[in-house]
Amino acid sequence: MNTAVLLRAAMLVLAALALAACGSPGPKKPASSTAGPAPAHVQDGAPRHRPADLSSIPDAVPRVEPRSRYGNPATYEVFGVTYRVMDSADGYVERGVASWYGTKFHGRRTSSGEPYDMFAMTAAHTRLPLPTYVQVTNLENRRSVVVKVNDRGPFARGRIIDLSYAAAYRLGMLEQGTALVEVRAIDPRAPGTQMAQTQPAPLAGNTGGAPSVYVQVGAFSSRHNAEQLLARLNGHNLGRVAIHEAPDLSVYRVRIGPLASVDLADSAARDLERIGFPDYRIVVD
Repeated sequence: MNTAVLLRAAMLVLAALALAACGSPGPKKPASSTAGPAPAHVQDGAPRHRPADLSSIPDAVPRVEPRSRYGNPATYEVFGVTYRVMDSADGYVERGVASWYGTKFHGRRTSSGEPYDMFAMTAAHTRLPLPTYVQVTNLENRRSVVVKVNDRGPFARGRIIDLSYAAAYRLGMLEQGTALVEVRAIDPRAPGTQMAQTQPAPLAGNTGGAPSVYVQVGAFSSRHNAEQLLARLNGHNLGRVAIHEAPDLSVYRVRIGPLASVDLADSAARDLERIGFPDYRIVVD
């Protein structure tokens, strides 16, 4: 085997190891993240002394960059789950639960190769190309930030993005550890057009404007199939389980909720796993 082939094989192994190291589930803080290995016994969290100027840390500035050489495999596996990296971030918008990560990974290598800086405006995502710039809006207080996605994670179920300590501070989610958010990809070739729309669209079916969290167990084009799943779930003491119809009746979603907090959604998710329903999503409407 020639030197070039050996070097390429070594690089692929290192990239796989880096991605596999991304993640350490935690109760409130980071579900996640960075590629740099961190001792399992080390607790993640906030720095002992909070910098006085966190509120003045500016948003990340979207710019055109080459894709990370090692952070974008077609697929990768962490904790037995296979993730497929998106070909493009164009049009990506998702609502769900955000978490954050801090001291445990500060200074360690991210999946893109950059060192993690918990005082920079960055984030981790399981599927978006690295790098991608996104606007993250806290649906509970309407605060927004722009961050650069340069890492992989979070790998705990029910989380869609893992934010740096600084980004979490600016979104007002440090104390509770999680937030209901909307994540919207920004085209770095024309960032001003998208960023001018700082507020997400109104929450569907929620006239009060406050976000609601659900655990979605299935989505079907046939109401009959949705009713069959509903019948299987009834009797398991999961709380309110109902079918939510799309306005055009094109999809029927079986959901638990609305639930008053992320903690209750996590509890419902654990109940689903216990009774043999591991394929769920925590969603926000």
